[in-house]
Amino acid sequence: MTGSETILNRIKTDCEQRVSEIALESEKKCDGVMREAEKQAQQLERGIADKTSRTLKRLEAASESRCELERRNALLKRRRSEIDKTVSGLLDYLVGMDDNGYFEYIYGLCAQLKGKSGELLLNARDLSRLPADFEQQVKSRGLDATVSGTPAKISGGFVLKSGDIEENMDFAALISSRRDELEDLINRELFAQ
Repeated sequence: MTGSETILNRIKTDCEQRVSEIALESEKKCDGVMREAEKQAQQLERGIADKTSRTLKRLEAASESRCELERRNALLKRRRSEIDKTVSGLLDYLVGMDDNGYFEYIYGLCAQLKGKSGELLLNARDLSRLPADFEQQVKSRGLDATVSGTPAKISGGFVLKSGDIEENMDFAALISSRRDELEDLINRELFAQ
C-alpha cells in the first residue's frame, strides 16, 4: 500500500467513523425528539380527554336537569288539569244537586249573611223551582230578604243586593274566591306523597 492509499484509507475510516458518530448522534437526537413529541402528545391527549370528560359531564348534568324540569312541568300540568276537573266537578255537583239538597245548601249560605237584608237574585232555573216556603226559610236563617222576580246571570246560588252593595254568593264566585284553599285541599288529598 502506498502512502497516498494509506492516507485515503485513513480519511475514509475517519469519515466512516465520523458518519457513524453523526448517525448515532442524530439517532439519539431523533429518539429524544420522538420521546418529547410522544410526551407532548400524551399530555395533549390527556388534556383533550379531560376536557372532553368535563364537557360530557356538563352535558349529562344539563340533560338530566332538562329532563327533571320537563318531568316536573308535566306533573304540574297534570296536577293543574286534575285540579281544574275537580273544581269544575264541584261546581257541577252544586248546581246539579236535587232540589232539597240544593236549597238546604242555599239556606246555609243565607245563614252566613245573618243580620243582613235586601233582595235575593237567583237564576231562572232556581226561580222556577223555588220551594213555597223559601222566603220564610231564608228569614229563619237570619237573613231578611225578598226574592227578586228578575233572573240573575249566575250558575247557582244567589246574589244579595242591598242598595248599592252586593253580596255575591254565586257558586262560581264562591269557588273562585276560595280557589287557593281548594287547590291546597285537592293537592293534599290527590297528590299526597
